[in-house]
Amino acid sequence: MKKNRFKHDDFEDDTNDEFYFIAGHTDGGATFGLHWEDIIPEELNFRPAIKKDAEEVVELIHLAIGDIAEQLTGQTKMENIHATLAKFFREENNRLSYQNVIVADIFDEITGIIVTYSGTDAYQLDKPLLERLRRKTRNQNINFDQEADIGDLYIDTISVSPKFQGYGIGSKLLRKAEELALQKGYERISLNVAKDNPDAKKLYTRMGYQEVKEIQINGHTYDYMVHTLNFHASRD
Repeated sequence: MKKNRFKHDDFEDDTNDEFYFIAGHTDGGATFGLHWEDIIPEELNFRPAIKKDAEEVVELIHLAIGDIAEQLTGQTKMENIHATLAKFFREENNRLSYQNVIVADIFDEITGIIVTYSGTDAYQLDKPLLERLRRKTRNQNINFDQEADIGDLYIDTISVSPKFQGYGIGSKLLRKAEELALQKGYERISLNVAKDNPDAKKLYTRMGYQEVKEIQINGHTYDYMVHTLNFHASRD
């Protein structure tokens, strides 16, 4: 159980990207108060996503996947991309469904998300998006690139709100996904990282992920990285 030492209602709604609560300013004009870095370790919460999270979650998904969102939705305008992503998020049995999302939040504000699903199920989970896209484009030959290996729990998307980056939330979301993989009996968890994102790759390497191959997604080159989980030791 969380201690809940800090209650949102205890303070005026006076925040910024550095401070949860701005108590005031020094004579020199410097801000002082409660830092997010003091609040987050105590109050960060992880939970399954729910349908009403759609608006915030799809913004974070789009932030993470960039132009892949255009490929998945067949849309180019941001509002249309988000509307289509939100539609699938609210539905079930597709790769973007709320069923596959873990949310990190603090005082009911979503700070980050992670989307996972079985690589074995990837083809079936892609079908609703693919069928819609084929109807929209009137092109039955469209296909999505294969992102996940069969047998892996695949991390499709991990995204942290810019306001909350730098507090270790991404690492904590990865660990939550690994816990989920172990609970479901997976021995491997995997993800893709873009070649032009070396900082993210360093983080994943530090957390035990190893590059096993290169793949192409929407014309971009990614490193497919795998973390082998100690499933048997976790049950001892």
